[in-house]
Amino acid sequence: MRSLLITGGAGFIGSNLVQYSLDHTADRIVVLDKLTYAGSLLNLAAPLKDPARVTFVQGDIADADAVARVFAEHRPTAVLNLAAETHVDRSIDGPRPFIDTNIVGTFVLLEASRTFAGGLDQAARAAFRFLHVSTDEVYGTLGESGLFSEETPYAPNSPYAASKAAADHLVRASFHTYGLPTLITNCSNNYGPFQFPEKLIPLMMLNALEGRPLPIYGDGGNVRDWLHVEDHCAGIMLVLAKGRLGEKYNIGGGNERTNMEIVDRICDACETLRPAASNAALTGKGYRDLKTFVTDRPGHDRRYAIDASKIRRELGWTPRHAFEDGIAATARWYFEHREWCEQVQAGRYDRQRLGRG
Repeated sequence: MRSLLITGGAGFIGSNLVQYSLDHTADRIVVLDKLTYAGSLLNLAAPLKDPARVTFVQGDIADADAVARVFAEHRPTAVLNLAAETHVDRSIDGPRPFIDTNIVGTFVLLEASRTFAGGLDQAARAAFRFLHVSTDEVYGTLGESGLFSEETPYAPNSPYAASKAAADHLVRASFHTYGLPTLITNCSNNYGPFQFPEKLIPLMMLNALEGRPLPIYGDGGNVRDWLHVEDHCAGIMLVLAKGRLGEKYNIGGGNERTNMEIVDRICDACETLRPAASNAALTGKGYRDLKTFVTDRPGHDRRYAIDASKIRRELGWTPRHAFEDGIAATARWYFEHREWCEQVQAGRYDRQRLGRG
């Protein structure tokens, strides 16, 4: 039985990866998470009911002593690094936590992995993997055409993107300098259950249901490529199992949509789930009437789009979730899990505007 150390496993993508691993493998899982505002044990309520396979450790990946203890006690077969500060707006308001976690934390994990792997026997060392989960934002912005490939030069435009780019480079250097068996994945925008409500889809969903303004940056024409989190998890596990060491793999859903299109789709989903005429919070308005244009955030990349042909060609990955079905199911999940939404936000976040610069 493999032992997977999933850092950031109480966050959005991390908790979905824990559940995916339980459903599709026989692996034992160790979750290491600092439990910042976006990480919650509520996200792991179902996985933690399987104590024989899931162990939770609260800790900071930038704490070298804490990380060393986790390695010594749990002796992972693989490290999947999903621990990160991820919200661009927060990185504009206060970049320091992004440096501490995304860069320093990744470095600490790499050093601990190198020390640990160096003490393994030959067979265990050959099986060890370090998989780093990153973002398409490291590539910067696209014009009206073109796609990000694994060969696209890095050109980060936000503190968040810069911190993830630096982490990617450290992972790459650990392979080429020290021979640490590393893998990198760069994904497009994820959506699905357990995403903290600061992100576009849950933010718009909850604001709409409560009759609050739907803030749209700039002209609403910024384009993102949307990927269901379960398809992302499937890609991560496939790269872990079959990816070529030292390589990076882009994982994208091939679902380009403007922010305005996403907001309109959320409004339509709200109308299906709770018609505006029966929602007293709207005071006679329709959901689309709540759309409000606000000043764009600094350094807002115009368009992202992923070329996922490498992972499709080499590993046989393909997304299973059609976008329209996935977005409808996601909207329904937030509608049916309002208590979760209230609990994870309580005393931490009131869906206020961030990232003004």
